Amino acid sequence: MNVETLQKKVEEQILDSYEDMYRLAYTYVRNEEDALDIVQESVYKAIKNSDRVRQEAFIKTWIWRIVVNTAVDFIRKNRKEFAVDEVYETGKEDTYKDFDTIQALNVLDEKERAVIVLRFFEDQKLKDIAGILNENTNTVKTILYRGLKKLKIELTEGEPGYEG
Repeated sequence: MNVETLQKKVEEQILDSYEDMYRLAYTYVRNEEDALDIVQESVYKAIKNSDRVRQEAFIKTWIWRIVVNTAVDFIRKNRKEFAVDEVYETGKEDTYKDFDTIQALNVLDEKERAVIVLRFFEDQKLKDIAGILNENTNTVKTILYRGLKKLKIELTEGEPGYEG
């Protein structure tokens, strides 16, 4: 596949996934302007480096990896606490509307947060998450279960019947 065709396919995938890319970035920074900056930077990187995609089937996974890495880089550079002031609402029902769950994501490390968000908020398959994070599927499963355990502790602490 030639470079122009590949770039066109990347651009099409970006247009199809733009809202999802925004939501993914937002789960990392929980700030509308910062999430938009991350998406804009990710789009720039994807289009600029579209010649690096090896197969058309992996374009979406490749773009998601760029968004995750750009968000993580942004957080590392800005090392500040992000407030949960607003939640981006879309046509997808109940997505990101549970403030306790969103707040609880703060107890997770970067990889755990990425796996949880991609699996439960973005409905990605474990195999696809492994591709996005450049990990094997068993590692992703381990990260998922570890993250879920942390979230369960965080979300049930102080609940009636909690024995911690």
